[in-house]
Amino acid sequence: MRGSILFMKKTIIVLFLLFFGLAGQSQVLITLLLGDKLNSDDLEFGLEGGINWTQITGLETKNFARKWNLGFYFDIRLKNQWFLNTGVLVKSNMGVDNLTDNDISWLNAKIYTDTSGRIAGSYGQKMNYFLVPALFKYKFKNRIFVSAGPQFGLMYKSWVQFDSDVEGNDAIIKEYNRDLINRIDVGIMAAAGYGLEKGLGLTIGIKYYEGFVNVYKNSNTRNRSFFVYATLPIGASEKAKQKALEKAEKREAKKAAKKEKSGEKK
Repeated sequence: MRGSILFMKKTIIVLFLLFFGLAGQSQVLITLLLGDKLNSDDLEFGLEGGINWTQITGLETKNFARKWNLGFYFDIRLKNQWFLNTGVLVKSNMGVDNLTDNDISWLNAKIYTDTSGRIAGSYGQKMNYFLVPALFKYKFKNRIFVSAGPQFGLMYKSWVQFDSDVEGNDAIIKEYNRDLINRIDVGIMAAAGYGLEKGLGLTIGIKYYEGFVNVYKNSNTRNRSFFVYATLPIGASEKAKQKALEKAEKREAKKAAKKEKSGEKK
């Protein structure tokens, strides 16, 4: 229990360091590219990062692998409180930990031995993806939001990894197997979260992904992943943030006035 709490504290610290470090380097470039449209009332751009627990269904092992992910996102207003949420997780990993002997054999991977027999260690399937969501997002007035839609993945590197402790030293061996895996992944994602600030600001959320495409060719295997993540808008000045907030408040006031007027007519 103590180990899990310590890991979560370290995760939060690292995420904030990554967010603010990358935000500082990216703000000038993104502002020049998008100008006044960046992080307006109709367009929000920023960094997204977190951790995900991922597995491959259809294998004998049922373990989840814990991975980091980092990328950027766009929230594009469609109408009123409806948005299109998209972007790219450029550092994103999927796979599974603790492959069984049957899994290793099915993958035609090597089991490592020495003169005394099998070397103690664990085997896992690691896969690097670019992940692109296309979610319909609804933002409630209380800063809670929900979203759902397809997600597309492009696998660019994969391997079976053997991790062992050899006389107090970590040993890692990678056996690449990209040819066994379908490069394109498609599935459905659902998410929910909460904005910590009114208007533009830090948000936290959870996501669930279920793949529809076989991970391994000619098999019945799917990617599955749970995400805990945070987003941080970048590139917007305080003036732009205030302008977006004022515009949102005017829209709400206009809707309330229209509703009140409609009630008086009845």
